[in-house]
Amino acid sequence: MVNVRKIEGVLESKPTIEGAGVRLHRVFGYNEVPRLDPFLLLDDFSSDNPDEYLPGFPLHPHRGIETVTYMLHGEVKHGDSIGNSGIIEGGDVQWMTAGSGIIHSEMPQKGDGRLTGFQLWVNLPASQKMMPPRYQDVKGSEIPEIRLNNSVSIRVICGELEGTKGPVGDIVVDPEYLNVTVPPLTEFRHSVKLGYKVLAYVYDGEGYFDMEKEKLYHSGQLVIFDNGECVEINAGEKAVRFLLISGKPIEEPVAWYGPIVMNTEQQLRVAFEEYQNGTFIKPQK
Repeated sequence: MVNVRKIEGVLESKPTIEGAGVRLHRVFGYNEVPRLDPFLLLDDFSSDNPDEYLPGFPLHPHRGIETVTYMLHGEVKHGDSIGNSGIIEGGDVQWMTAGSGIIHSEMPQKGDGRLTGFQLWVNLPASQKMMPPRYQDVKGSEIPEIRLNNSVSIRVICGELEGTKGPVGDIVVDPEYLNVTVPPLTEFRHSVKLGYKVLAYVYDGEGYFDMEKEKLYHSGQLVIFDNGECVEINAGEKAVRFLLISGKPIEEPVAWYGPIVMNTEQQLRVAFEEYQNGTFIKPQK
């Protein structure tokens, strides 16, 4: 018999202010370390009010992590210290590996006024924290969408489902990142790897996230699953849309301050000293 994962816990997203004054909802962050290893942070910066997001995130450093920006609607303009620049549009994903260090900016654009997007931080193991920085920029048209039984819709950003692979690859923690839509009164069952951390962030609608179906979980809630071989999600009277994310835990010490995540306090001090004295960005080979 298949071991369906039970719910280990649920987190409520909370309003916070980041960057130059961006009002967003933090789903999880510093206080949850190491509970959600290898994941560090998830922000939902969706808003219909440009005043809440236009201040943006001016130039700032990252080291030791990967940041994953996934846009559903609107645009974010980005640029960095090594000459990369562009626009992340609705449907696009940018998987940025900061590695040894990068200084970049992310500035939401006004457009039609509505912005819908998420940013996930993924930790890097000690052996990869000082790897050369890189980007995997993926257009929405490159992200495959599959349908199960002509009903459940899944966009496969990273990982593999029903023989369909997502375009993001070569990530250390072997992540899976799916955007799932389950129609009303429909079941979605999905196999996951034993021992991996599995999370579901509901961003629209409501649904049941375990077999007991005792409680509906709704937009703005993060469901944390216990260990097992698969997850089962059922939509109620309304459709439910959620991000299903999993990854292999790193199980290493975490030293975290601001945008930099290392393994020791000494490594953090070195990172900020280098940022101050202009040696933060390492030569590219």
